Amino acid sequence: MPTPNQAALDFFLTRRSRPAKTLTTPVPDNATVETLLTAAARTPDHGKLEPWRFIVLGKPALARLAALVPERGDALGIDPDKITKAHDQYANADLAIAVVSSPKPSDKIPQIEQVYSAGAVCLALVNAGLAAGWGANWLSGWASHDRDFIRDGLGLADHETIAGLIHLGTETSTPPDRPRPDLAAITTWVDA
Repeated sequence: MPTPNQAALDFFLTRRSRPAKTLTTPVPDNATVETLLTAAARTPDHGKLEPWRFIVLGKPALARLAALVPERGDALGIDPDKITKAHDQYANADLAIAVVSSPKPSDKIPQIEQVYSAGAVCLALVNAGLAAGWGANWLSGWASHDRDFIRDGLGLADHETIAGLIHLGTETSTPPDRPRPDLAAITTWVDA
């Protein structure tokens, strides 16, 4: 029988993201962020392609991105309430890390597997932040999927997309647990 890491298992069985709107200062310092990025970069990566990268966004960068949201929202005909929500996601944040999906050409590793790896990096970064005692949340939203916004605001290349924006900070309140999936309803056991 293997020796379990019970503390790690207990963490995964009870982990809970913290709503980004409840996070405040202080935020992790650069050395702590580097530790969290190091943990996230240990995500499975078939072919060792590193099909993702990080952009650490401090308060001034987030304010700059917030200022871009209304113009892009108007140009796209986005509902004003959704524009406000997207604006506030950037304007009210103190630290976020954009996980950029950046697939590499490969004859062996399909692009979809590279995109999945970027998504796994997002979860690993959230979990690393939570394990380190910070509040953490994985968000996206229409602005982070808009080609002009991510090109002009973040300098992404044409083949790159945002897998997620990971917000980190000090939690102001512990959220109640939410309903979890009915494991029996979503699991099929196949023995033959």
